[in-house]
Amino acid sequence: MYIAREATKLWRKVSAETAAELQLLLEKWQLLLAGLVFQYIHGLAARGVHYLHRPGPLLQDLGFMALPELGQEKGYLSESVFTFIFISFLLWSFHPFIYHSKRFYTVLLWRRVLAFLVASQFLRIITFYSTQLPGPNYHCREGSKLATLPPPNSALEVLLINFPRGVLFGCGDLIFSSHMIFTLVFVRTYHKYGSDRLIKLLAWLMAIIQSLLIIASRKHYTVDVVVAWYTVNLVVFFVDKKLPEMPDRTNGLSLLPVSSKDKDGWMKEELQLHKLDSRMRDEVHKLLNGNTVDPTDRRQRVQMNGKHGEDMNHAVSDATPNGT
Repeated sequence: MYIAREATKLWRKVSAETAAELQLLLEKWQLLLAGLVFQYIHGLAARGVHYLHRPGPLLQDLGFMALPELGQEKGYLSESVFTFIFISFLLWSFHPFIYHSKRFYTVLLWRRVLAFLVASQFLRIITFYSTQLPGPNYHCREGSKLATLPPPNSALEVLLINFPRGVLFGCGDLIFSSHMIFTLVFVRTYHKYGSDRLIKLLAWLMAIIQSLLIIASRKHYTVDVVVAWYTVNLVVFFVDKKLPEMPDRTNGLSLLPVSSKDKDGWMKEELQLHKLDSRMRDEVHKLLNGNTVDPTDRRQRVQMNGKHGEDMNHAVSDATPNGT
């Protein structure tokens, strides 16, 4: 019986949250779809630069000198950390569907996240197409068959981007690291909208570990990681200032005004209520003073003859003891 009762409560929470999120999705779907489409455009651009990549000797790198090389057989470590960060953030972003405590709407959160990703990835595309560096990853070095791509036989071969092999074994898209874009966007988003201070500290620690593992795995040069750190943080800072702030759900209210139209209607309603409340107070003052003249004129007469005002108040009070 206890399990059935709790399951019913959980189902009600999920149903109510789904209804609210669907309402937002119907309004914001264009921006969300544009962000998802740009993820494909980013992958297409990374695939295209692989055709321009030419292997060569590794560049001198301070990070390579400081960090020991993990080797090709341990390259999964950085991917494992990234996968953990990605899945953890994904699950956390959907926790309002289950948990009672809610601080944001999932649709609005991912709208902001995709805006951060798109802005950062747009800058990344411009950067790695400007100058092609010899890739430090093992499959991008001289002698590897995957270091260069033969000319495509058809446009379809380019458009399909050979997913996921083309993403995992790409070369040339170096400055700056795509893994660090996702990691820093996720960490900064949780830092702002998350509630657990310990998890925030652990998230930043994971971002640092991820950076070191990428360099130690020789998947990127140190400059790729360093540029990602200050570029993504600046992008998130400035884009976040331009976006409207999400409604705070900690006060327990249901769907707050999330569009300019809803917000204007809500403000007009508040203004009308304020005017009505002021008009009612003026009427009460008139009734208590036994006249219907303008309130400013009434205040002048009370000041000129305070005794008369007191007598009138007593008379009204004696005549109507119940306030009617």
